[in-house]
Amino acid sequence: MAKFYSQLDSQLCKFIEEQKLFFTATAPIEGRINLSPKGIDSFRCLDFDKVAYLDLTGSGNETAAHLYQNGRMTIMFCSFTDKPLILRIYGRGEVIRSDSPQWDRLIEKFVDLPGKRQLILVHVESVQTSCGYGVPIYELQEERSTLTDWAVKKGADGISAYQLQNNLTSIDGLPTHL
Repeated sequence: MAKFYSQLDSQLCKFIEEQKLFFTATAPIEGRINLSPKGIDSFRCLDFDKVAYLDLTGSGNETAAHLYQNGRMTIMFCSFTDKPLILRIYGRGEVIRSDSPQWDRLIEKFVDLPGKRQLILVHVESVQTSCGYGVPIYELQEERSTLTDWAVKKGADGISAYQLQNNLTSIDGLPTHL
């Protein structure tokens, strides 16, 4: 049975901290919906009505483009253990870049990961939990290091060049303001 909350609480934040995988979803007013899996130690509950994740350089930058257009975002966590639970955070997302006044205060809460592009700050509007009975039980074998290894190999200049070539617009042509 689904339950709705106006914000997170300490028990829900503890559940989030235990998860190794989460999914982000955004959509433009018109165009493709973006649903992305995220991992690596990149998510933080800042308080009960704010969460954030460190966004690493990748093939696209859909989330930023969609957030600049309309701000809507959903984040989902699933338990893959024997205790099933699905948790969705619905909110308004905000892109925080290194030149933002908020950057220094927020970035200190994260592990310094190579290839960091921006922080995504989400102002929680509501939270939903549901049973997760249909989600299979999985066991984490190990974290994948491919993305961070790639970023280290590229170096800061290579990452900047990659972002300029690949991350300035969404696949639907919306600006990311990078």
